[in-house]
Formats: sequence, C-alpha cells, structure tokens
Amino acid sequence: MAFSTSDLAQVRFAVSAMWEIAPSFRLLRSGTPHPVHRPWVDQVRPRWVAAGLDRGWLCELIPPTAGYVPYFLNPAPAGPAPTPAAEREAILAASADRVRQDLDHLARHQGTLGRRLRALHNDPQGLLGKVTEEIETYWELALAPYWARIRAVLDADILHRARLAAERGAGHLLNDLHTSLSWDDNALRMARRKQPLVRTTAGAGLVLIPSAFTGPGLRTRTTPPDPPQLAYQARGVGSLWQARPVTRTDPLSAVLGRSRTLLLTELEIPASTTQLARRTGLSPAGVSQNLTALRNAGLVSAHRVGRSVLYARTTAAETLLQAASA
Repeated sequence: MAFSTSDLAQVRFAVSAMWEIAPSFRLLRSGTPHPVHRPWVDQVRPRWVAAGLDRGWLCELIPPTAGYVPYFLNPAPAGPAPTPAAEREAILAASADRVRQDLDHLARHQGTLGRRLRALHNDPQGLLGKVTEEIETYWELALAPYWARIRAVLDADILHRARLAAERGAGHLLNDLHTSLSWDDNALRMARRKQPLVRTTAGAGLVLIPSAFTGPGLRTRTTPPDPPQLAYQARGVGSLWQARPVTRTDPLSAVLGRSRTLLLTELEIPASTTQLARRTGLSPAGVSQNLTALRNAGLVSAHRVGRSVLYARTTAAETLLQAASA
C-alpha cells in the first residue's frame, strides 16, 4: 500500500473497545485453554453463558475461527480513544448498503447466513439496534470491569511506539510493528495477506490499533473513505492477568480507612457486593456503603451484569495502590 506525504502525515494510533469484541468473543467460544487469557475466560464465561450470549447476534456475526468480521462492527475511531458508546453509535449509523455488503461478504466466507443475519440483511436499520444492545451487554459483562487494566497495557504500547517513531522515524515504527509488515520505498507491505492492500480499496492515512485480545496475527479493515485500520497484539499482554499483590497498605489505610483499602485490594478481580462481603468478612451493608464512597471518589467503577453489579478498580485506584506499595 503506497504512502504519499499526506498519508504518512495521517498515520495515528487509536484505542478501540470494538476491536476487542471479536477476538475476545472467539476466546469465550473456544474450548481450548488460552495460555494468556485463561484467567479472564474462567471468570467471564459463566456470565457470558448465563446472559445467553453464546447463542445471540454476535455468535452469527463473529465466526468461531479467525477470519472476516463484518466491517460495520469496526467503525473508524473518530479520535484517539472513542468511548464504547460512541463506537456503538457509529455502528447504528452504518448505511443499509454497508451492512448488506458486509453480510454478503460474510456469507461468501461461511457459505450461508443464519436466521438472524438474514433478517438483518432484509432490515438493517430496523435491527441494528438489537445488535448494538447485545454488544453493550457483552461489553458490560466481559470487558468493562477489566478495562482499566487492559487500557493500561494499550496505552503503554502506544507510548513505547510513539517514542520509537520520535527517535527513529515512522518507517522504523512500521517495520517494528509485526514480522509480516515491511516498510520500503514509501510503501507498506504485508506478507501472506489474501487480498491486496492498496489505496484504491482504502482511504488516506493509517490507524494503528493495539489490542489485548488480537492474537499474534494482524487484523485489518480497508473500507474507503475511512483510513485503513490495522490491529496488532500490544506489548505486555503476556502479563495482563498476572496477580499484582499489594505489599504495603498501611499508608493507604491511614487515608482511606481499613475497610475501603481492603475492598480495593480485593478488587484485583472484579466482584459483586455479596462476593466482597464473603471474602472480606464485612457486612453487605458496609461493603455497599464503602463501595459507594469509593465510586464517588473515582476509585471504583460499577458494571451491571444481569441482576447483579460487578465492581472494579479504576486506573486511578491502580495507580494509588502501586504508589502505596512503592
């Protein structure tokens, strides 16, 4: 894919929640233990099954093995880190022609479309809302409680690569991104790609998207007039789910109190009020009251999963705990 001076000037990074949906969903469908993401799968899969997501829209839209995912599910990020809600709005705004074209492409890959997707093909604007509702449900139970941790890995990857580009140039950045990519003579080449990667089938510039769940391969989206998108495995994913014990909490307890500090340390894994009460010995009412205070302070986030609510540490809480242990 050739790059003009203008194209090179429009190379940028973005963090996208939607680009994590398909590969993480596939992991939950797979019965094979994953060497990195198994702790996440073990926690999330029971909730995923209980919510019926193993037999819904996404099961038909996302093939069980690596391959084509309808492009309308990955709208071009409008900025460096669009919110999940903004990305869902962009999916809702997809034209009927775009949806039908993508579903036709999916049918060629799979041989046929399921019942739901045939209905979506007939009435995209009437049924896209159902798709985005299911995406929101999946986000809340599978990714949102873990997003602070995931986002830290993605941001660290971007910081590393931005520094690399500043020190050694954009060409070196692209050459270093993946073994199948090479930059030479004002063009980016991708080995073993089934379809040509050319400007006539993509817009200007390039959006680079680090991903926690994308495997060792690359995932691309080339749909003009949008810039081509290229998702790659972020650095540091191997340590994503490793336990991060807090060795010193006394300084933090002096500020937050013992109970609130205890709850923060217990939220290494997102949990409900009932689970936290059982694990800490605090009363459910006391846990609820302290979680409300922590949430108001921006240290805890809440995510509704069916009839229960999961609480998770925010990035601010992770930073505070690390500082206390230093």
